[in-house]
Amino acid sequence: MNFEIERRFLIKNDGWKEFITKQTFIEQGYLSYKLEDWIIRIRYNGKNFSIALKKHIKNFTNFEFEYVIPNNDGEKIMSNLANTIKKERYFLKYENKDWIIDCFKEKNFPLVIAEIELATEEEEFILPTFISQEITGLTNFSNLSLLSHPFSNWSNDDLTNLNIE
Repeated sequence: MNFEIERRFLIKNDGWKEFITKQTFIEQGYLSYKLEDWIIRIRYNGKNFSIALKKHIKNFTNFEFEYVIPNNDGEKIMSNLANTIKKERYFLKYENKDWIIDCFKEKNFPLVIAEIELATEEEEFILPTFISQEITGLTNFSNLSLLSHPFSNWSNDDLTNLNIE
């Protein structure tokens, strides 16, 4: 069984940049639109296209099945999507853990989100000093939600209601 156990956080400063090990550009779109159902995502990482099927199980655990598809197929699917999300993805090593920082582009700029994938929900890790607050489970910050309600369109009330500064 393929599980993704992931926690997500907002960033409070650029301290994460000293831990970068590599980076890539990502463009992704969705073929399904309901958070409570299976989410079908297509992603291009600058070299390959992949299709992922994801479904929330509990807390911060999801089913996740991801498959590389031929570039011709990926290009055709992506070209027929009305909207996509673009982001620079940075890979970090912090206290022997792998972190990802997504710097969103276009309509979701200047949103920056940190993610860590864990082996179990109980796994302990050291929270980096560049982390602001946890947003795991806040659906407004899901990539699928950001597609339909981009960060640049959030009102001050949206931010206040989520206790975002």
